[in-house]
Amino acid sequence: MKETPEQRSRIMRSVKGENTTPEMAVRRLVHHMGFRFRLHRKDLPGKPDLVFPRLNKVVFAHGCFWHGHHCARGARVPMQNRGYWIQKVARNKARDGRVLKSLRELGWNFLVIWECEMKSIPKIEKRLRRFLGT
Repeated sequence: MKETPEQRSRIMRSVKGENTTPEMAVRRLVHHMGFRFRLHRKDLPGKPDLVFPRLNKVVFAHGCFWHGHHCARGARVPMQNRGYWIQKVARNKARDGRVLKSLRELGWNFLVIWECEMKSIPKIEKRLRRFLGT
């Protein structure tokens, strides 16, 4: 059944920018690993999802669709208003690149974890341990 523009608008308004499902999964994992972190520091470019100030490291938990990952979910483009969505994801990817460049210039190291990668928690935990230095 096709949704009305009003229904689609209501759905899109409900999409969150913080505390997303992938982010919450990464936060639970990192906390379980014994690390403590800050959330969404507004003084850093891109308001990283997890910030480890003492280590000068940040972690982003990206949704594949919204950030244009090369997986099946990230490559999907909605049938309605395709031009808008292609441009929207392209802008998001460009912004992500600028954010990571700015963080690097400020002396911060970063790790991006994609939503599709959360299917393998042991692999993500291994990457996080390597990144965080344990």
